[in-house]
Amino acid sequence: MKTKIKSSHFFVFVSVKSLSLIFFIFISGCLNAQQKVIQLYDGIAPGSENWTWNEKETNKNVMNTRLVYNVSHPTLTVFLPDPSVATGTAVIICPGGAFRTLFIDVQGFDIARELNKKGITAFVLKYRLVHCLTDNPWQEMVDKVEDTKFSGANAPIIKMAIEDAKTSMIYIRQHAAEFRIDTNRIGLMGFSAGGTLTASVAYNFSVESKPDFVALMYAPIANYVEKKSVPQDAPPMFIAAATDDHIVPVSNSVNLYNDWIDSKHSAELHLYSKSDHGLADFPANRWIDRFEEWLDVQGLLKPGK
Repeated sequence: MKTKIKSSHFFVFVSVKSLSLIFFIFISGCLNAQQKVIQLYDGIAPGSENWTWNEKETNKNVMNTRLVYNVSHPTLTVFLPDPSVATGTAVIICPGGAFRTLFIDVQGFDIARELNKKGITAFVLKYRLVHCLTDNPWQEMVDKVEDTKFSGANAPIIKMAIEDAKTSMIYIRQHAAEFRIDTNRIGLMGFSAGGTLTASVAYNFSVESKPDFVALMYAPIANYVEKKSVPQDAPPMFIAAATDDHIVPVSNSVNLYNDWIDSKHSAELHLYSKSDHGLADFPANRWIDRFEEWLDVQGLLKPGK
């Protein structure tokens, strides 16, 4: 009887220890899962000193996915790869959302986690957006998209967002040692409206803000990007889009590709016959495989020196 009691006590003791260990692992995992968030500017972002609204989130949209809106304080969310596979390559990701919202998961955090698996350090940029007046930014955007003032309201905000993208490039390059990345292997990637920012930087950069490579997915270029001549030291470019895109005509991607090729710069273009805006359907939804293959060809999936 005593043996059973001792055994029972031992079982309880082990169970408590096991539960404590499980709890510790769970808490540690939660802490590790929390990503570092970097404020892009010290204080108020230049140009938005009078903005009094704060960033919000919602799932109110046709895709029932998380949207971020009313971004007034731009940030970078850091996603670090496992040190055992880290390559020293980094990508700043600019989600899309018509400059009114950000598809923060499907065009941001989810992409960052996929790239981490390949040893790439990722930073998701929350750039400044047009101020939404309701708690349903998606419907507000749909209601206003036919309004002639829609593009006019976007224009000054796009300029601010481009500055956010350039500033993010400068910040990451200046802090490369902190994240153990190579200052010559920092790229910029954009989806839809985020691709507009990426293209704008690719055409107009300083020594400090120059991306070492760029990737653009179904990006609106016409009437949005200030296109001068392609810079002599333009970065290599990856482009993906769908021919049946009813929101951004595929000619945007084709013309961008031609600009790079005609100026004797490296570019790769993937056009899918069907998938519309977002490349969500098979096989277009495997565009990231093509992107990773392209990175490999560029030598960016091998550890830097």
